[in-house]
Amino acid sequence: MTTIASDARMASAQRTYPPRAAVVSWIFFDWAAQPYFTLITTFVFAPYFATSIAPDPATGQSLWGFAMAAAGLAIALMSPVLGAIADASGRRKPWIAGFGALLVLASCTLWIGKPGDPSVIPPLLTAVALASVGAEFATVFNNAMMPTLVPPERIGRLSGTGWATGYIGGIVSLIIVLGLLAANPETGRTLLGLTPLFGLDPASHQGDRAAGPLTGLWFIIFVTPMFLFTPDYPAKRPVREALREGLSELKQSIRSLPQQKSLAAFLLANMIYTDGLVSLFAFGGIYAAGTFGWHTIQIGTFGIMLAIAGALGAWLGGKLDDRLGPKRVIAGSLLILLLSVAAILLVDKDSVLFVKVAAPQPGAPLFSSAAERAYLVLGCLIGAAGGPLQAASRTLLIRLAPKDRIAQYFGLFALTGKVTSFIGPLLIGIITAATASQKAGMAVLVVFFVAGLGLLMRVGER
Repeated sequence: MTTIASDARMASAQRTYPPRAAVVSWIFFDWAAQPYFTLITTFVFAPYFATSIAPDPATGQSLWGFAMAAAGLAIALMSPVLGAIADASGRRKPWIAGFGALLVLASCTLWIGKPGDPSVIPPLLTAVALASVGAEFATVFNNAMMPTLVPPERIGRLSGTGWATGYIGGIVSLIIVLGLLAANPETGRTLLGLTPLFGLDPASHQGDRAAGPLTGLWFIIFVTPMFLFTPDYPAKRPVREALREGLSELKQSIRSLPQQKSLAAFLLANMIYTDGLVSLFAFGGIYAAGTFGWHTIQIGTFGIMLAIAGALGAWLGGKLDDRLGPKRVIAGSLLILLLSVAAILLVDKDSVLFVKVAAPQPGAPLFSSAAERAYLVLGCLIGAAGGPLQAASRTLLIRLAPKDRIAQYFGLFALTGKVTSFIGPLLIGIITAATASQKAGMAVLVVFFVAGLGLLMRVGER
């Protein structure tokens, strides 16, 4: 009698997979989507919003947290339903195209964010929330294409390579903004010492605002190969029939979760640690801006270093994933994140781990103070751990989920990644507003990583 494992190996051997061009084109989706997270939510537009548009950094962090919370709630409520409908209808690309268009249009709207103009705050926060919805849903359906691209024993490497490629795309886009578009308002020069391209005005922060339209254009250019060369799932049913059947299958899947203990424990763990990771990335740049007084060039340079660390971490994590299994990669990443966040909370502009140091001096070279260098090292550790954590999480889901409902379970994966994702930003926003302390708001993230790691220990990998 053959075992389930041998049956799976035989099925893998018999299945035909698309050519290399299809796989490479799929990988470039991560490259196409990453500037939204790198330029808008982390290193350029979010800190610019907090320091130059909002009345003060603490208020800016609070408002940004509320907007991200609203987007996370919308994603949480809609993702399992849309995933179930996609499984029933078959095709993934129409969904990616629709939500990609939302990402493009909302990102381009950020150009209106003039400094010191409170009237633009509501439309800006609305646009950021809609762009987040577009980016996340497009990613859900792109992830669901993974099992048809490579054999199961290469899924970890595919996922890690995708994340690493995304990080590199983030680096390139950040270099473009910092080196060619965004200039220091005082000197009028970019990080490379150049006058901004296209006559962008440093005084009105047009280079920072250009991060939005650049994100939209970047997505259109680099997602196109996926539509041209990567095969889609075949169409199964009309949309109305798929809606009815998809919702029925979703109910069955949710009812069966208590019997699938490892899958349920993993989804719950993912819900908690993803909330912490997303909040950490979303507020890391804002926290640095408030703590050290960094502006776009300093934060962007910091972001480049983090992205390089993230690319290396994701690439190495993909190899370790196939060799050691995704659960061990996730656990190791969570430990690094936990220790790094705890250490960052003990770094201030004039102290490092309770040791007094000289504060940064105006006009001093980049990252010249001990506190800034400590923050930089800890940030690179966070970047190196964040990539493999996310890449290994989606490969672990592929191992645990039924193959005929993969988009539905990626929808549940997005649900657990977003259903409480408003809690992290909301808690940071509330605590920051109540205490007027960014450090107090960020301290809540330690709890998320501890709880996520504890639940992960209950997951059986197969």
